[in-house]
Amino acid sequence: MRKLLIKQIVIGFCILIILSMTVFTISAGERGILLTFGKPSMDSIGEGLHFKIPIAQTVKKMEVRTQKVEVGADSASKDLQNVETTIALNYHLMTESVPKLYQEIGKDYRERIIDPAIQESVKAITAKFTAEELISRRPEVRQGIQEELRKRLEKYYIMVDDFNIVNFQFSEEFDKAIESKVTAEQLKLKAEMDLERIKVEKEQTIARAQAEAESLRLQKQEITPDLIKLRQIEVQRLAIEKWDGKMPQVTGSAIPFIDIRAEEIKV
Repeated sequence: MRKLLIKQIVIGFCILIILSMTVFTISAGERGILLTFGKPSMDSIGEGLHFKIPIAQTVKKMEVRTQKVEVGADSASKDLQNVETTIALNYHLMTESVPKLYQEIGKDYRERIIDPAIQESVKAITAKFTAEELISRRPEVRQGIQEELRKRLEKYYIMVDDFNIVNFQFSEEFDKAIESKVTAEQLKLKAEMDLERIKVEKEQTIARAQAEAESLRLQKQEITPDLIKLRQIEVQRLAIEKWDGKMPQVTGSAIPFIDIRAEEIKV
């Protein structure tokens, strides 16, 4: 009886092991490749619970959600400046083509395909721009590298989701040259602004002088002989009004003479 019980336990344990070997799950964001004696099925297995033949079949899982890789790339610009570029790439595997990717490349597709493609794409595009253009035309450079990467990776069932240039690093000599150029441009701009200010101030000074000259000319035209005569009469009238009737005290016997012409004074 005891031997029978042990035998049943062993048989049950073996059955559990066999059952566990026939069941497998694919998690969210993954696809499975079913291998029958090493030969992959051309249909990827989706998420959930699945069954396989023990020993004869095995399952390889590959991630199909968006993944990120950030790498550095060395290249040369059109004017032969050394450029160190830091690249950030978001990509995902084509869901239905995962079995082909596994069959043709394997699970180490990043080292074999993605990293070399980034290096070659960066070299191909940066060689079309000068070092200064890599900075001033950065969106255009980014678009060019992304398009080059897309063409290279699509052949291997990899889709480019997004691409960014994190940083451009140039030689120390080039950085100093750029800094000197920026400083020179700023000084040139300041000089142009100062020159423009001087021109405006000169024009304002000329305009004021012309206005003053025109005012004097108009005033001169308004001074006529009759106006002068009237002003002389007004001055004499005010002098008479202020006179108190007393002769001024002077040194000596001479009496000062006041010439007041009756016909010129009209009180």
